[in-house]
Amino acid sequence: MMKPFKILVCLFCLLIFTADLKAQNATRLNLYDTKISDLMKNEKVRRAFEFLREIEPQTIEEQIKITEIPAPTFKEAKRAEYFRQRFTELGLQNVRIDKAGNAIGERPGKSNKTTLVLTAHLDTVFDENTDVRVRREDKVLKAPGISDDGRGLTLLLAIAKALYEARIETDGSIIFVANVAEEGLGDLKGTRHLFNEELKNRITHFISIDGAELKITNQAVGSFRYRTTFKGKGGHSYGAFGLPNPIHALGRLVEKVSRFQVPTKPKTTFNVGKISGGTSVNSIAASATIEIDMRSESPSELAKLNAAYKQVVEQALQEENERWQNVEKLTVENLAIGNRPTGTQSPDAPIVQIALAADRSLGIKSELEASSTDSNIPISLGIPAITLDGGGIGRGTHSLNESWDSTNSHIGSQRALIITLAIVGLRNM
Repeated sequence: MMKPFKILVCLFCLLIFTADLKAQNATRLNLYDTKISDLMKNEKVRRAFEFLREIEPQTIEEQIKITEIPAPTFKEAKRAEYFRQRFTELGLQNVRIDKAGNAIGERPGKSNKTTLVLTAHLDTVFDENTDVRVRREDKVLKAPGISDDGRGLTLLLAIAKALYEARIETDGSIIFVANVAEEGLGDLKGTRHLFNEELKNRITHFISIDGAELKITNQAVGSFRYRTTFKGKGGHSYGAFGLPNPIHALGRLVEKVSRFQVPTKPKTTFNVGKISGGTSVNSIAASATIEIDMRSESPSELAKLNAAYKQVVEQALQEENERWQNVEKLTVENLAIGNRPTGTQSPDAPIVQIALAADRSLGIKSELEASSTDSNIPISLGIPAITLDGGGIGRGTHSLNESWDSTNSHIGSQRALIITLAIVGLRNM
């Protein structure tokens, strides 16, 4: 048994340690708050802030213009060309469209110590035949893609314009990127290309601007996606009765998936989003396909779900073949069509602390969240990265009824600007 004196000594040491930890946290908070405060006192920064507020009506008009350029995943070329032109007009350097289709413009700083990629995604979840004309109802704009990511894309241009108009020179470099293939089967192709080829070994920090509101994404929700196809001989529903049926096998699989048990924390999800197959009501299908999406904040939970899915695919195949005991057997192809890495940017990381300090300065109630965004890639690589919302109020994301409310939306632009400047630093500050 520990003696009373030793207990008192241990408690005293614990109190000292706790007090020291609190002091370190307070010092760290003061450091980032001071950084933001000093920036806000700078005359050019104040001018850029005021400029962003003044031009918000024009910024919103640009948001409308961008939204009305159709840009389905893998078909973003027209919108990318618009950004190439705008980046050039705004004085960015080495403006180009890379092999992946990303539109890129650079704003070199004094040193190469810091290179921040500031990005938003070009693509939408809607096909090229979707009516993307924007309807305005007072402060509310309605159109597919108006928020995700019409708002984020707009902020790239607004920030570049504010830096140019206020003649702000930075210590680090800012690379503006309107990237392709963030949505759906794009599987973050544009951002992967930045890190693997176009900007390989150059990026020190990464900020994605995606959608509305004023949250901060620091957790990367990972995912596995599959296109699973059962294949057989097929035949007449009456004359060939007794053949294993790909659609029946698919039904077995979906039923098994529907019984998966997943945790609510860490949040883990699954969804069969697409089914196809068959030729007619009186035919045994030759093939049937589903596409499934599985996600989690946790790498281990995602791995367990992935393993469970592969297992039930084989079970469904076996059960359908055994049901009929026919010489003709079904086969299955389980094609991976998406693999987004997961990970976490620690709340204590400088990039997150800078964003939180900016929120305190602007009177924003901070919310850290988990999501699947372009930041998944740098976070998984250990590169400081977050995704910022672009301001305003978004509703109905990924639906034909998507809308965006512009109330106080200029705060999103100002916030993204001050966080950007806190990362790259002012040249003569």
